[in-house]
Amino acid sequence: MAKHRAPPPGRVHRGPPSTERRRGTGGERLVYGIHPVLEALKAHPAEVERLLLVEGELPSRVAGEVLAIAQSAHVRLERVPRERLEELADGGVHQGVAAELRAYAYAELEELLAVAKRANQPPLVVVLDGIQDPHNLGAIIRSAHGLGAHGVVLGRDRAVGVTAAVARASAGAVEHLRVARVTNVSRALEELKAAGLWVAAADPKGDMPLWEAPLGGPMALVVGAEGEGVRPGVLGHSDFRLRIPLAPGSASLNASVAAALLLYEVCRQRAKPPVGRVGSS
Repeated sequence: MAKHRAPPPGRVHRGPPSTERRRGTGGERLVYGIHPVLEALKAHPAEVERLLLVEGELPSRVAGEVLAIAQSAHVRLERVPRERLEELADGGVHQGVAAELRAYAYAELEELLAVAKRANQPPLVVVLDGIQDPHNLGAIIRSAHGLGAHGVVLGRDRAVGVTAAVARASAGAVEHLRVARVTNVSRALEELKAAGLWVAAADPKGDMPLWEAPLGGPMALVVGAEGEGVRPGVLGHSDFRLRIPLAPGSASLNASVAAALLLYEVCRQRAKPPVGRVGSS
């Protein structure tokens, strides 16, 4: 286990962080596409209300797997015309299958930290400030899940929540990674600090290249909105402002790409052997 770094001087511990109570989005949600539907059936079969299938659209092997899981979970199956599924998916690529689930249940901030504790790992949380593109959010969730983050934090205002398009872009990762939604991103960062996490924000004007920051301990990585970046008020709560060096004349990175690079650097640093151990007896 990586040893947790002590919080900076003057940082007051106020007990575990809090956020809004666990809640859904206010209605049923649709997940469409082969991978998102399979992941939903495997991860949360009890939350799947019904399975929608276009006859003859799925490869036989995939159809067999989907139907077997649905049958064992006693999920209601409805065969629908392709036009009906296209209407429900609102133009998204459904691949002939969709699942209607109960409303998405957002986690609480404490749950993200509890996941890290159970895994005996320093917490790694991705905090998003104003991400509005569902494909960006889905890609970030996919990277966060694949690179070992223990959860993602979203703001409620001027930001996309977990939708069918997000689930599709995450390739089903949203069914496995906890996502919290908070009223105030700045307050959430302070609560994460109180729990012992350091805060590193992506900032094109930052004075520290990402590989120079100590990112191996308990971390909250902050990524801002497309084009605008992290808002100044949120940026002010960071311990490190990390710049991702680019070639001269290059445009700024997409939010999901920036998040993936930050996450990979955390993984790289956590994988380094401890200093002084090489060749020691």
